[in-house]
Amino acid sequence: MDSSDNKLNRREFLQRSAVVAAGSTALSNTALSYTRIVGANDRISLGHIGIGNRGAELDGIVALLKETKNAEVTAVCDLWTHNLERAAASNQKYYGKAPRALPHPQELLALKDVDAVMISTPEHSHSPLLRMTAEAGKDAYCEKPMGNVLEEVKAARDAVVARNLIAQIGTQHRSEPYQIAVRDSIRSGVLGDVTKYEIEWNYHGPRWRGRPEVKLIREQDTDWRSWLMNKPYRPFDPQLYFEFRLYKEFSSGISDQWMSHGIDLCHYFTDESFPDSVVANGGIFAWHDGRENPDTFQALFTYPKGFLVSYSTSFGNDAPGFTRIMGKKATMVNHGGEGSPRWQLVEEKGNHEEDSSVDSLRAVKDILLPGNKTLPPMGIGDEDPSHMTNWLDCLRSRKQPNATVHNGFSHSVACMMAARAYWSGKKIYWDPKTEAILDRAPGA
Repeated sequence: MDSSDNKLNRREFLQRSAVVAAGSTALSNTALSYTRIVGANDRISLGHIGIGNRGAELDGIVALLKETKNAEVTAVCDLWTHNLERAAASNQKYYGKAPRALPHPQELLALKDVDAVMISTPEHSHSPLLRMTAEAGKDAYCEKPMGNVLEEVKAARDAVVARNLIAQIGTQHRSEPYQIAVRDSIRSGVLGDVTKYEIEWNYHGPRWRGRPEVKLIREQDTDWRSWLMNKPYRPFDPQLYFEFRLYKEFSSGISDQWMSHGIDLCHYFTDESFPDSVVANGGIFAWHDGRENPDTFQALFTYPKGFLVSYSTSFGNDAPGFTRIMGKKATMVNHGGEGSPRWQLVEEKGNHEEDSSVDSLRAVKDILLPGNKTLPPMGIGDEDPSHMTNWLDCLRSRKQPNATVHNGFSHSVACMMAARAYWSGKKIYWDPKTEAILDRAPGA
């Protein structure tokens, strides 16, 4: 941590944040939210913490919306000087002036003119930074998963809720038009009672291994101790720095990255929040390259409404992905991997106990947007800006966004349960009353 006199160190920042938080308890949630309202003609001033590959994508999305949403990235922050310099240069091109470039989050959060902060750091630091951002009184856009340590995720959620802030979690499919159309179709009752929900997304390759930045970074060009956040100290490791998704203390890999999207959409479509229980299995079967997290993984969840969810990923084969939601009246099928818009409804007609020719009794319908009679192209292309648009709109309206901290807490719990089930080999349970992850049924 930089110890120069004109910069806050972490301890000083947290102490000041605690004082501010304590002094604000007398304000109502409504008053706290009202103080954050940006005027209709005022430009939204954004800060951004963590500007690697994903962060650069988010900056690009904001730049696309800079005129229509009157927003600007005015401060960027990254511990690695290379990323920091690259982000400053990119945003200078976007806005015609250089943003303030600060290495440490505490410095950016201390800027009074920054209205809201984007967080796209490695996932072990999502929850701590979201909490710090909320304690600084700023709205946030936080990448998924919201966190992978239960107490840290709770603390981040509570810090946002206590101040009635606008925090959008980066499960962007909740804002995509096709996923919204599917949600509305499912909630109309077209499927009947759902009994099984299946997700399979695959990839062929040593995912998250071989990042070129590993050979570029030098310890003197970053702050390793700050990067570790709340984790115990260990010697500088450039592979861990950039390939953190392969190491279990920092990420659960497939669960945190891919399943977080899949299980969040499951929650969104079925109006569920937390699984009752989960079992998981898998292993390192394809890429024996020093990774700790599995390259092949499967989890089975049960949910309170009475249905089973299976999630499966292999990095050893790119067999076509799909999502299948099975109800008593019909089946909803998605062709493709994460974010695919190609949904179809397969209706079941007749009594299958009396007529075994099931195929002849089915009608297949494409799920289309209202007024749209054509299917979207197979290629997803550039990311739909709807999620960022929703967040920027909510910063002005003070309405809660499409992916709230409650939604983020829910998907994080599911992912943490699956990771614990995998590593322990046990069936893992959720206790909604105490908000605890258990290796026995609540009350047993």
